Amino acid sequence: MTDVIVAGAGPTGLTLACELALAGVQTLVVERLPQRVEQIKGGAVQPRTQELLELRGLLDPMRARATAREPVGGHFALLPVPLDCTVWDTAHPYPLSIPQWEVEEVLEQRATELGVKVLRDTPLTAVEQSEDGVVVTAGDRRIEARCLVACDGGHSTVRKLLGVPFSGRPGTYTAVLADVRLSSVSDLVPKTQGHISTLTREAGDRWVMLVPVGGDRYRFTGGTVGEEDLPRDRPVTFEEIAESLRVVYGEETVLATVDNASRFGDATRQVDHYRVGNVFFAGDAAHIHPPFGGQGLNLGVQDAFNLGWKLAAVLRGRAEADLLDTYHAERHPAGAWVLHITQAQRVFAAPRPGADAIELRQVFTDLMRLPEANRHLAGLMSGLSHSYDVPGGHPLAGHRVAGLDPSLFRSGRPVLLDLAGLLPPHLDAVRAEPVAGLPGAVLVRPDGYAAWAADTAPDLDTLVSDPCWPLLA
Repeated sequence: MTDVIVAGAGPTGLTLACELALAGVQTLVVERLPQRVEQIKGGAVQPRTQELLELRGLLDPMRARATAREPVGGHFALLPVPLDCTVWDTAHPYPLSIPQWEVEEVLEQRATELGVKVLRDTPLTAVEQSEDGVVVTAGDRRIEARCLVACDGGHSTVRKLLGVPFSGRPGTYTAVLADVRLSSVSDLVPKTQGHISTLTREAGDRWVMLVPVGGDRYRFTGGTVGEEDLPRDRPVTFEEIAESLRVVYGEETVLATVDNASRFGDATRQVDHYRVGNVFFAGDAAHIHPPFGGQGLNLGVQDAFNLGWKLAAVLRGRAEADLLDTYHAERHPAGAWVLHITQAQRVFAAPRPGADAIELRQVFTDLMRLPEANRHLAGLMSGLSHSYDVPGGHPLAGHRVAGLDPSLFRSGRPVLLDLAGLLPPHLDAVRAEPVAGLPGAVLVRPDGYAAWAADTAPDLDTLVSDPCWPLLA
């Protein structure tokens, strides 16, 4: 028997495995695929996700693998105004470009160092629940655990086995995502990774976003204007990609090889409850949305950071079981908001918008050039403005805490900071110099959000009643 089974060895599942193992929770990951798919998909790590990864010492190894990219902000609906995150007091104001499989490799290496076992080529085929835990059938094994976390993607087997509804709207189009190599290129092909609005072109009935990732390698995303929602399992052909490249970039642009290719859509769905008994849902198993703004990988990783410390605290007997209810209470609204903003971008990002949409796009582009509007959208798309509704009453409670030394959070435990000598000496607090913008004392959750804060004489009863308090020791 193990403590937690994680279904799926993608970024969400492996991040969760790292968080649980760091807290001493025995964790097993089961993955249906025999080996990692080396595809660039999900290659944007947003500023807030970078901050979280840095708390655990995971950002530097990912930056070492990142693709060279101009220091330019993210985007909203492909519009040609970079989002400026420098106004959000972050050390990482620009998205990090890195293939998803490289992210997974870094996370799996850390997970195995922490004692996590990853079983590949092990499809999960059955789930049985009881009051005490779960029993799963995976490959030729029956495995008992106290909890199961479904991180097994948009077509989640766990979700289907349990009959959990996946409410929302179907897709409106299907497009191709491929890693390709070009033997020759025209002057229209981008030379560097600049702002995404400079990487997308259309001609004839085709649209393509071509991203250079080094040498002759490119990430190809493209489709046909007005194309119906084709089956995602329809094979992508060499000629299909080659023809799109010829139409959009000219005869001089010649496809050499297709390393891998798949289809994706823009369906929008979310489970109603992120917890069903002893089973939790995270990442694409909990929510899917249109691929605008590089949100998917980031939303899942942030699910994992939120659930990890809570699940570990309850399983180790250091928090009451109702702490787990806050996972749904905090992350379901976060997911719903991402679904909202990605759906809204359809209006502007359509390859062939109508005349009214073109006018609206210009008006919105002008608005994005206003500092306050740009700041608002930058905070949304980067995750830096996200906050949780937590008790405590202080304006900082529930918000990310910026400006701290990330090494304070390597252990995955909360940190109680005394920045103004407000706390009694017997408390397990980190005494530090004042930090601009922070109150005199603050209790920071393992996921980098303030659980409690005080500017003057603190209310210690509220502090010691916080679920993070027992985790300090």
